[in-house]
Amino acid sequence: MIFLGGGLRPPPRTMTAVAAVPVKDFASAKQRLAAILTPAERAALARAMLEDVLEEVCAARLRTVYVVTDDPEVGALAGRFPVTLLHEEERRGHSEAVALAQAAAVERGAGLFLTVPGDVPGVTAAELHTMLEAASSERAAVFVPSASGYGTNGALLRPPDAMTLKFGEPSFANHLTAARRRGITPTVLRLAGLGLDIDTPDDVRALLDAGSPTRSRRLLARWRMRERLTPRG
Repeated sequence: MIFLGGGLRPPPRTMTAVAAVPVKDFASAKQRLAAILTPAERAALARAMLEDVLEEVCAARLRTVYVVTDDPEVGALAGRFPVTLLHEEERRGHSEAVALAQAAAVERGAGLFLTVPGDVPGVTAAELHTMLEAASSERAAVFVPSASGYGTNGALLRPPDAMTLKFGEPSFANHLTAARRRGITPTVLRLAGLGLDIDTPDDVRALLDAGSPTRSRRLLARWRMRERLTPRG
């Protein structure tokens, strides 16, 4: 089943939903952008992207938003938003951070579990509501692929422990297979904002072209990124 994005209509079950945003650190973020951004710029972009994501996730008015991290700087930034910090004792990876938040969601008695990464600055609250609306059955798995089609940029489960989530390409195809093995017919959503994670120069160009009024795009524009990305004669 495939849906395209919808309008901003908060579904009644938003208050039963828990979201998780796993974040490692800013200092080592976005190594694949080293050819066009300095280390300081990569860290600044990572901060701006997380702010963009948290603003929209919090605007979706879910029961709880977890930020999963072991990094004090990430925790300090997240503390400016109405979120709950889940501290990792050690950094084990994106999948393990999501599993930690899943367990917390189950403990809180949440009806739905949603997770998005911290590097999708174009995500909107409307897109998150579209995901929630798509989880219409008692056992549901909703997935948003990355722009490449290989990664998973958004996952929503009903109930929160409906299945294990494992990230890293080709996680999108793997998630669909894993859901079917659990007897769940997965729903696929193609969402432009959530689908664009910023990892490569082409992703940066796509964010600039999208024209979204985000902190991340304004930052890139201030750095005159179009000129850096344009091959010189």
